[in-house]
Amino acid sequence: MATVHLRIGDLVWGKLGRYPPWPGKIVSPPKDLKKPRGKKCHFVKFFGTEDHAWIKVEQLKPYHAHKEEMIKINKGKRFQQAVDAVEDFLKKAKGKEQNSDGKGDLKGKKTPNKPLKILEEDDEDLSALKDPSEKDLTDSDPEPSTLERLGAGPGSAFKWESSPVKDDPHFHHFLLSQSEKPASSMEPISKRLKIVEEDTGSTSIQAADSTAINGSITPTDKRIGFLGLGLMGSGIVSNLLKMGHVVTVWNRTAEKCDLFIQEGARLGRTPAEVASMCDITFSCVSDPKAARDLVLGPSGVLQGIRPGKCYIEMSTVDPETITELSQVITSRGGRFLEAPVAGSQQLSNDGMLVILAAGDRTVYEDCSSCFQAMGKSSFFLGEAGNAARMMLILNMVQGSFMATIAEGLTLAQATGQSQQTFLDILCQGQMASTFVDQKCQNILQGNFKPDYYLKHIQKDLRLAISMGDMANHPTPMAAAANEVYKRAKALDQSDNDISAVYRAYIH
Repeated sequence: MATVHLRIGDLVWGKLGRYPPWPGKIVSPPKDLKKPRGKKCHFVKFFGTEDHAWIKVEQLKPYHAHKEEMIKINKGKRFQQAVDAVEDFLKKAKGKEQNSDGKGDLKGKKTPNKPLKILEEDDEDLSALKDPSEKDLTDSDPEPSTLERLGAGPGSAFKWESSPVKDDPHFHHFLLSQSEKPASSMEPISKRLKIVEEDTGSTSIQAADSTAINGSITPTDKRIGFLGLGLMGSGIVSNLLKMGHVVTVWNRTAEKCDLFIQEGARLGRTPAEVASMCDITFSCVSDPKAARDLVLGPSGVLQGIRPGKCYIEMSTVDPETITELSQVITSRGGRFLEAPVAGSQQLSNDGMLVILAAGDRTVYEDCSSCFQAMGKSSFFLGEAGNAARMMLILNMVQGSFMATIAEGLTLAQATGQSQQTFLDILCQGQMASTFVDQKCQNILQGNFKPDYYLKHIQKDLRLAISMGDMANHPTPMAAAANEVYKRAKALDQSDNDISAVYRAYIH
C-alpha cells in the first residue's frame, strides 16, 4: 500500500488520544512551539474548534480519501459543523483559484506558504486582523494538485477505533504545548508574542508563558496532585506542567485526563490515591457538595491523608464547607489551605488568575511556585474561611454587574436605541473594561460559549446572599440579580456563559 506524504496545507483527519477523528489542516506551527522530540508529527489546525495539536503521522489520514468513512461513523452536530467548515473552506479556495488570473488555471503554479504571522502586543499595525478567515485562505491554501492527490491516495496502514462524536458542549481538542522550558531571563510582558492568525476565542489549554509576568519560576520539588479538570482546572494543570511541576491528575470523567498524560502528567485512579502519592493536592470542583464528596466520599481524599500531607481547596464554596474540610484534614495530621481563584477559563489558560488564600501559612509558602505558574497575583487572607468569604463577595459583585449590563442592553433595544452604540459609549466612559467589552460583544454576536458557567455564578450569588443573612447584612442587589439568573437557568442557560443572563430579559 503506497504511503501518502503529507505537507503544510493538506487537509486531513487527525486523531488525538481517545477523541474521535476530526477534520483539520496541516499548518506551520508558531516559531516558539517546538516539535515533540522523537516523534514524526505535523501541527494541525482543527476545523470547527479553532484548536490545534501536534499529531503523530500515523494518526493522520487524507481528508478526501476518508471523508465518506468518517461521516458514516460520526453523526454529532459539532462534527457536522466541522465538516461544513471544511467544505466552505474548499469553496472559497476554488473561487480564489478561478479569480486569481481570470482563467482559473493555477496548475503548475506554486504559491509558497507564508509563515504564521506573529505580532507583538504593542504592534500598532493590526490590519491583518480584520478578517482572519480570509487571511488563512490566502496564506496556506493547498493548491489543486494537492487536493487531487489527497482524493486519490489511500490512508496510512493502521486502524482507528472510532466512536461517534457526542454532541457535547465541552468536547474540544486541546493544544498540546511542547515548548522548551523557559529561560531564567524573561522578556517584559509588553513584548510577549501573540499569534494573530487564529481565533482568540479558542478553548484550547495552551499555557501562556506565565514567567513573563511572574519572573523566573523554579518549580517546587514536591509532588503535586490535582483533582478536577473543568474549565478552570484544565488551564491550571497545563500551566503547572509547562512550568516544570510534577503533577498527578484525577477527574471524575477519566477521559479528560488523557491529554494531560500526553503532556507529562501522571494518572491517579482515585482521589485517595492522588492524596497518598502527592505532597500537595489541589482540588477545583463545581460546588460545596462536590467538594465534600471529593474529600469524604468513597475512595475520597481523607483516606489518603497522612501527617504532613497538604490539601488545597480551590473551589468557590461557602465558609462553612471550608471549616468542615479544614477540620477533617487536620484531624488526620494533614495541612489545609483554601485558595479559590478569581478569573475565567481564558485567564486560567493564560496563567493570569488571582489566587485568594487562607489557612495554613506554611502551605501557602510551599505553594509559591504553583501560584506563580497559575496566576498573576496571590493574596493571603488569614484564617481558613476568609478566602471563601472574599471570593463570594467578588463573584456577587460580578454577577450583579453582568445582570445590570444585560438589563441595559435589552432596555436600549426596547426603547429603539442601538445596542452597539450603547456599548461604544459605555466603553468610552468610567466603566470601560475588557470584561464589559468582551461580554457585551458576545451578547451582540449571540455567542454564549462558557468562559464561566452561568450556573456557577448563580450558585455564588445564592451563597453570598446566605452569608449576608448569617451576618444580618442586607444584599438586595444580589437578591434581585439572583432571581434573574434563576430565570435564565429555567430557560436552559445553565451551561452557557454568565453573559447568557441576557436571555432572561428577552423571553
